[in-house]
Amino acid sequence: MNRQSMQSLVAQCAISVMLVAGSAKGYDSVAVSDQTPPRQYTFSWMFAESDSMKPRGGTTSGPEVQLDTRTSEAFAGLQAAGLDDRERDRRAILAMAGDYRTSFDFIETIGFTEGYQPRAPYQSWGTERVYVVANEPDFVSLQHIIVMHFLDADGFESEAMVVKHWRQDWQYEDAEVHAFQGRGAFVRRALDPASRKGAWTQTVYQVDDSPRYEAVGRWTHASGVSYWQSDDRRRPLPRREFSVRDDYQALYGSHRITITPAGWTQEEDALKLVLDENNRPSSSQPYLAREAGLSRYDRVLDYDFSAGDEYWQNTGAFWSRVRHYWDALYKAESAFSFVKSAEGMPMFMALFGMAGEDFESVADMDRAITALLASYVTIAPLTDS
Repeated sequence: MNRQSMQSLVAQCAISVMLVAGSAKGYDSVAVSDQTPPRQYTFSWMFAESDSMKPRGGTTSGPEVQLDTRTSEAFAGLQAAGLDDRERDRRAILAMAGDYRTSFDFIETIGFTEGYQPRAPYQSWGTERVYVVANEPDFVSLQHIIVMHFLDADGFESEAMVVKHWRQDWQYEDAEVHAFQGRGAFVRRALDPASRKGAWTQTVYQVDDSPRYEAVGRWTHASGVSYWQSDDRRRPLPRREFSVRDDYQALYGSHRITITPAGWTQEEDALKLVLDENNRPSSSQPYLAREAGLSRYDRVLDYDFSAGDEYWQNTGAFWSRVRHYWDALYKAESAFSFVKSAEGMPMFMALFGMAGEDFESVADMDRAITALLASYVTIAPLTDS
């Protein structure tokens, strides 16, 4: 790939991620004219003035999709008799793979500051396929790939837009976690035997495979119900937040994943945490607000995800080496930090561009990835918080 082509690809990747993460709307939501139905609110601030609490989230819309409302084979498999606890847990995790229409709702529900004014809620949408990257007795890895088509003002459908989205890795009875501290810093923490027993860690990675957060929790299964509840952990600000505000440095809270007959959900409960320069909670005002979030993954039928399959086939080998870089770093280092951007180039843009390059060998690929990430990653002892 020549330099011009790579620059074009990088630009497209940047636009794609920004569109999906910060600006897209749902198929049946939004007010683009007086004739369209109104946005649906997650909760409401009943006495908010005028329309100041309308959800933010952009202006795009997509074609209608066909939902698959039947009970999935994966969900039915969760109800099978005679499974041991670990295998039932694994089936619940694997049930998250598949094709989905996704929706994301977030709203501040409680404010803790004097004169508090709630921020506008956030709503977004997408269509994505979740691939099984690894399926081992004690480990499962799932990669999300967004494939979206947009409708213009005349109703014409765009070509597929593909974005490698987030990844989730699940480890059974993990011995340790790398806990997010704040401002890109992570520290290794050992888990005691009691907290490990029967538990699964979920590690969430960004679109560029850099770590986001790691949480510990247990699956609960009853007739027709399977859910995983995490512990409370710090998490970095998502794009929907850091792109519009800088008055706090971390989210602190938990989330619950529930497997449903036709998909799955993720509920989030988080405090907006202000940190000092040493990543300790601010002594004067540690928390600004509480936020509730609900992400829905509803299975779809006959949606064309072929562009995502092609992208993953063409770049999967590259991204496996990026994962290898972070896996090696996790094993070797007890503390590290990284920045989102270096010398004006965001990490995700640099890696997305490199994913389209040709390499003569795996060793060449590893050297290129290591050299690139050296500008973003710092290995050094960090002040504990």
